[in-house]
Amino acid sequence: MATRSPIVSVLGHVDHGKSSILDSIRGSNIVAGEAGAITQAIGASIIPLDVVKKKCGELLESLNMKFTIPGLLFIDTPGHAAFTTLRKRGGSLADIAIVVVDIKEGFKPQTIEAIEVLKSYKTPFIIAANKLDLVPGYNKFYDSLLQDIKAQQPNVQQEIDKKLYELVGQLHDRFELVAERFDRVSSYTEQIAIIPCSAKEQMGLQELLMVITGLAQKFLEESLKIDVSGTAKGTILEVKEEKGFGKTVDVIIYDGTLSVNDTIVIGSLDKPIVTKVRALLEPDPLAEMRDKKSKFRSVKSVNAAIGVKISAPELENVLAGMPVRSCLPAEAEKVKESLMSEIEEVMIETDDDGIIIKADTIGSLEAMIKILRDNKIPIRKASIGNITKKDYTDAETNYEKDPLLAVILGFNVVDEINTSEGNVKILTNDVIYRLVQDFEQWQEETKKSEEAKKLDHLVRPCKLEVLQNCIFRQSNPCIMGVEVLVGVVKTGTPLMSAKRRLSEVKSMQIEGDNVQKAEKGKQVAISVPNIMAERHVNEHDILYSDIPEDDFRKIKKLTTFLTKDEITVLKEIAEMHRKDNPVWGV
Repeated sequence: MATRSPIVSVLGHVDHGKSSILDSIRGSNIVAGEAGAITQAIGASIIPLDVVKKKCGELLESLNMKFTIPGLLFIDTPGHAAFTTLRKRGGSLADIAIVVVDIKEGFKPQTIEAIEVLKSYKTPFIIAANKLDLVPGYNKFYDSLLQDIKAQQPNVQQEIDKKLYELVGQLHDRFELVAERFDRVSSYTEQIAIIPCSAKEQMGLQELLMVITGLAQKFLEESLKIDVSGTAKGTILEVKEEKGFGKTVDVIIYDGTLSVNDTIVIGSLDKPIVTKVRALLEPDPLAEMRDKKSKFRSVKSVNAAIGVKISAPELENVLAGMPVRSCLPAEAEKVKESLMSEIEEVMIETDDDGIIIKADTIGSLEAMIKILRDNKIPIRKASIGNITKKDYTDAETNYEKDPLLAVILGFNVVDEINTSEGNVKILTNDVIYRLVQDFEQWQEETKKSEEAKKLDHLVRPCKLEVLQNCIFRQSNPCIMGVEVLVGVVKTGTPLMSAKRRLSEVKSMQIEGDNVQKAEKGKQVAISVPNIMAERHVNEHDILYSDIPEDDFRKIKKLTTFLTKDEITVLKEIAEMHRKDNPVWGV
C-alpha cells in the first residue's frame, strides 16, 4: 500500500481569484533550477512534498508532523462545473477544497453554491480570503502573513478583522458552520479555517499550503492509501478532439495504476464502453494546460493520483463525469455491471411522488440530488441531458395528484420545450441552490395564489362612505356615489350600515362605464335595489359588506391574504352582528 497525493479542488465565484490563486501557487514554486518541481498533469498540477516544505519552511515544521503524503494534486480547471463533474461513487473526487472569496465582496452566488455542494458531499474545506492587498491602506512589509498584518496601521487591521468576521457571520448564519482565522482555530474538526491572502502580492500562500498539507496529513491519511499495483479508477473531466489522436478523454486517476494496452471500461447512459488504452499522454514539462497549443508526451503508465489524457478507440459517445475502470479482459463484464449499478444509483426513479430533475453530467446530477434531499424536496426521476417532451409528460402525471410537484428542474441544461403554458412548471439555472430557491419560491407563491382564490368565492370585508351631493336617485333602485375606504366592492356584494341590513350592489359605474369591482380609493356610483335614500341611507353614512356568517368563518382562516385594514373592518363587522347574536361567527 502507498499513500497518494490528496486531490485539492479550488472553487469560488467568478473573478474572485480562483485561477490567480492556482497560478500563484504553481508559479511561486517554480524557481530557477527547479523547472520540473511542479509536474504539470492533465487538468491538474502536482506539487511534491519537498517543494511544499521548501515553500512553507518553518511554518510546516511548526506543525511537528511526520508527512507521508507525496504532495498535493491541485485540480487545474477551477470552477463549479469541474467540481460537480468530478465524482466517484457516493461522493466528490476532491479530498479537500479551497473556497476562494474576495475579502471585500464576501460570498456571492457561486461561493454559496460551492459550499452547499461541499457540505452535501461532506468534503472538508478552507476559505482563502483573497485580494487582501485591496483592503484600503494595506501595504506589504513582510513575507510572513501574520507579521505583515501586525505591521499594518490599526485602522487597516480593524478593517481586515471586520471583513473576516463578516465571512465568519455568513458561514454561521447561512450554513451553521463555525469559522475562524487560521491562527485562531482551536479545533480543525469543528472550525473552518480562513486564510487571508493575496495572489497578486504572493501573500498568505505559504500559510494556505501549510494548512491544506497539515489537514490532509492529519485527517485524510487513511483515505489516501491506495494499492499502486491495483487496477485504475478514475473520472472523466473532459472529452476533447486532439489533433493526431481524434477523440480523447482527460481523466483524473484517483486509485491504482493505468498502463498502455490496458482494457478500460467507461460508464455510459446506455451501456458501458469497453476499449483499450492506445496511448497515455502527459503535457510537456511546464506546459500551460489551458493553452490550446500545448504539446504532449507519451508515457507507458501512470499512478494515482494524477491527471492524464487517454487516447483509445470508441470514445465518440463518452460523457464528462463518467467513471473509468481498468481491468483484465476476462473481468470486463463484471466491471460493466458494477459501473451500470453505480450510474443507476444516481439516475433513478426515486420517490413515488416528486419532481423531475435534469443535469448536464452525472456528477452535477448527484450534487443536485444531495442538495434537494437536504431541503426535503422529493424526487421522482433524475436523469442527464436537456429537458424533453418525455420529461414534460412524466412531470404532468403529477398534476392531478399534486400540482405543486408538476415541476422540472434543470441544472446547466437547455429547455427544448420552451413553453410557459400548460400544467408543468419548468425552472432552469446554472446554480443549484438558486434552482432550489426558485422552486421553493414558486411553490410558496402558487400555494398563496390557490388559497387566495378561495376568497374570490366569499364576501370579503369592505367599507364605503356615501359621498356628499352624490345621491343620484332615491329608490327603485337607489343610486348613490360612494368612496371605497377599505377593501374591494363588487357587483353582488351585500351591504349593511351600523343600524340595519340593506341590499346587495346590483351594478356599478365609474365615469359612466360599467365595472364589476372597485378598489380602495376609487369613487364609484352604485345601484342598490329595495332601499330608499334619506330613510335607509344618508350622505356621509359608512356602509360595510354584510358578510354571511359561514363566509366569515372561512375568511378567518384566510386572513393572511387580507390587508391590515381589511382585518380591522372584519372585526368591526363581527362586532355589529354580535350586538344581536353574541356568538355570531364563533
